[in-house]
Amino acid sequence: MPEVEAHITGTVWKVEVEIGDSVSEGDTVVILESMKMEMPVEAEDDGTVKEILIQEGQAVNEGDALVVLA
Repeated sequence: MPEVEAHITGTVWKVEVEIGDSVSEGDTVVILESMKMEMPVEAEDDGTVKEILIQEGQAVNEGDALVVLA
């Protein structure tokens, strides 16, 4: 199953999707905050949100899985 991964180290500022949501390639699924800047994390594939692995306020590292698509 495709995973949406963090492209930077930062803090989860906002989760833009819920389990069961359909997403298209390029849709913003999570917004990360790093060094006072908000960085959108986009889906790389079309799919349905199966699992959200993070929560708002959580620190993440580059490469961490954030959302699982089915």
